Amino acid sequence: MGVELAGIKLPNPTILASGILGVSSDIMIRAARAGAGAVVTKSFNRNGREGYRNPSFIEVPGGFLNALGIPNPGMTEMREEIRAVSKANIPVVASVFGFDREEFADAAAMGEEGGAVAVELNVSCPHVREVGVEIGQRPDMVAEVTSAVKKRVRVPVIVKLTPNVTSIAEIAIAAERSGADVITAVNTVLGMAIDVNAAAPILGGQVGGLSGPALHSVAVRAVYQINEAVGIPVIGVGGITDWKGAVEMMMAGASAVQIGTAVMYRGVDVFREITGGISKFLSENGYQSVGEIVGLAHKAGTAG
Repeated sequence: MGVELAGIKLPNPTILASGILGVSSDIMIRAARAGAGAVVTKSFNRNGREGYRNPSFIEVPGGFLNALGIPNPGMTEMREEIRAVSKANIPVVASVFGFDREEFADAAAMGEEGGAVAVELNVSCPHVREVGVEIGQRPDMVAEVTSAVKKRVRVPVIVKLTPNVTSIAEIAIAAERSGADVITAVNTVLGMAIDVNAAAPILGGQVGGLSGPALHSVAVRAVYQINEAVGIPVIGVGGITDWKGAVEMMMAGASAVQIGTAVMYRGVDVFREITGGISKFLSENGYQSVGEIVGLAHKAGTAG
């Protein structure tokens, strides 16, 4: 069940997604010991952020809407959390963001200093202006940030893309050409909920990111398109709740998958459940490794 991404060896293809349990080292370690092959931290920047006023997280049909505003304690404190996870011999990825390319690079370098095996650039947060979608929707800005980080760190650079674009393949190509080692797809879809009695948006930040099962088919489509456009590995994320959703994402082209909202529904044991289901599927269908099913749906699309 082991997989390798940009030289990083993982015991299995499931990864704790950024934003879920990723601030405390104790909780990240718990997720790994419950079966996650790797963990991604909560996104952090140079000096931290308080985030948006409540309500910032609500349940909606098919998933959740959040407008947390990327609250985090800053890169110095997060370096120590990363260090604690790394010392436990758990592959940890530092998720970073910034208001300019230098801040992205500073946070990435701090994550590497703490022992992160890779850095994931959050250029795709849908509810924080100028650090998320505004960067992630522009190929030139994605390229600029990716290049700046590549110059500062030696570990692999993962770029996490937004689905809120006309052509996600175009953004992925820009990231690859600028040195990205891996693509993560996708972040949340921009959404909104309105309180009909108050005639006003419910979320404190008004708009938010939609995650959960409702996002899954969007993510599968994005992974499929990105896999056709670039030659670097893709990590699929978005609405995976069971082994079948993970296998579907892999057949679309994902070499590994991140699990987020399902952890909130079912706890950290979901990693072992999904990994076990994938293993059983491979065995029952005569596959020797996860790699044999990665991108398999593309072959069906060109058959005949």
